[in-house]
Amino acid sequence: MTGTDTASDVHRYVADHIDELVDHLIGWVRLRSVAGLPEHDPDLRRSANWLAGVLRDTGFPTVELWDTEGAPAVYAEWCEAPGAPTVLVYSHHDVRAAKDETWGHAPPFEPALRDGRIYGRGTSDAKGQILAHVWGLRAHLASSGRDAPAINLRFLVEGEEEQGSTHLADLLERHSDRIGADLVVLSDTLLWRADAPAVCTGLRGMVSAQLEVRGPQRDVHSGAVSGPAPNPVIEVARLIGQLHDEHGRITLPGFYDDVLAPQEEERAAIAALPYSDEDWLARSETSSIGGEEGYTVLERLWLRPAAEVLTIIAGDPAGPARGAIPSLARADISIRTVPGQSVARVADQLRLWVKERISDRVDYELTIPEESGQEPYSTPLDLPALAALREAMAEGFGRDVGLMRNAGGSPASLLHDVTDAPILFFGTGLPEDNWHDSDESVRIDMLKAGAATLACLWPRLAALGTDNG
Repeated sequence: MTGTDTASDVHRYVADHIDELVDHLIGWVRLRSVAGLPEHDPDLRRSANWLAGVLRDTGFPTVELWDTEGAPAVYAEWCEAPGAPTVLVYSHHDVRAAKDETWGHAPPFEPALRDGRIYGRGTSDAKGQILAHVWGLRAHLASSGRDAPAINLRFLVEGEEEQGSTHLADLLERHSDRIGADLVVLSDTLLWRADAPAVCTGLRGMVSAQLEVRGPQRDVHSGAVSGPAPNPVIEVARLIGQLHDEHGRITLPGFYDDVLAPQEEERAAIAALPYSDEDWLARSETSSIGGEEGYTVLERLWLRPAAEVLTIIAGDPAGPARGAIPSLARADISIRTVPGQSVARVADQLRLWVKERISDRVDYELTIPEESGQEPYSTPLDLPALAALREAMAEGFGRDVGLMRNAGGSPASLLHDVTDAPILFFGTGLPEDNWHDSDESVRIDMLKAGAATLACLWPRLAALGTDNG
């Protein structure tokens, strides 16, 4: 983009059309595109068709639904810029399940607009991010007077990200001739703060596991066997208590051997972000700070691996207790990995850790679906397209832009391996948007700034040509 007049035109277009964007987001959120529940399969298809219609209305000459064994993905293509780079935009239209009774502002699928925020499941993760792309593209076309984008655009919006992108690898292989790109823009990420936006330069990977421990052959009255009987709940709790040492380090054998040290340039950039413990605790609602000693909170969050226990289920989780020792206890474990680590290596380390530490008085089964694991990915800091995104964000948000990473996982590494293209990350979410939690919401001003950023990004990438690496 050249000149402030064009940037002003972009902001003017986005401001003039923000009500339309909001109306579209509210309508889309009403479609309960919940991942992983068979009763919502029709909603996922309706969601995909809804987005396909919006992309056609935007001008994409090619829009298709790509079916998988799970939920459909939406593919769109607008490639009418010979010699310009091809950009593949990735995101997802599926959402996490939500319980109406835990939402205080509005039911999760009856979105409401309050105090500059839209409340509803998927408003921030990630339907709002997709619509920022749509209106960013419309602003780019309107402000430039072009009939087609300055770059060649391909959109891939899948419907299974919240379930680990189970069929994405097969989908990419099946359509390998359609997803070639010089650059991938992944939009399923967070910003740091509304008043301190930062370019995301990487995401951690993820390894998920389920541990089932069996004690008695059936639930047994505790008064009859208490004491000598094996208790699987106690065994699971004992194991989980050993997952970290007294310094906050993960105790899997060899776990840190492959961890690559972050670049000092990146550590310095993260340290420059505005941060206080009070602000972080208020926005994240996490009550206290822990983790690995020797690193700042943001380094623990973005640059270091982590291990969490997400669920423990045993006995009578609802209703009155039966006074019985349960036969089975189950724990779901999530391990976040960083560059240098791999799903296969961490899975082996977890298997060995459980085998070495679990009691011989119980039976167990450890399930680690490696095919749904996600490898970490970080964008090269010297990538020209990264500098272009930082400039576009500064123009879109109207302020200086820092550098950060994100704590979550994504199929970024898979997309990189399949396309052989570098990955840029851009999202419009904030930590306080309550992803995967009650009262998920998105700030409208972040959607506006995000759309303006993307409108400013496409001509910058066009100017770089196909050598974005």
